[in-house]
Amino acid sequence: MSRSFVGMVAGMALAFAGFFGGFGAFLLVAALGGLGWSAGHWLDGGGRVQDLRDAYERSRR
Repeated sequence: MSRSFVGMVAGMALAFAGFFGGFGAFLLVAALGGLGWSAGHWLDGGGRVQDLRDAYERSRR
C-alpha cells in the first residue's frame, strides 16, 4: 500500500469525522491517527513491544 493511498484514506476519515461528528470528533480521529502512525513508525524502525514493557517496569521502580 503506497503512502499516498494511506494519506488519502486518513484524510477521508478526518473529513467524515469532521462532517458528521463535529470538530471534537475531528480532533479525536486526528489524535488517534497520529498515535497509530507513531506506533507503526516505531515498530517499522525495529522497536519491540518488549522494549515498552521494560521501560514501564523501570519507571515503576
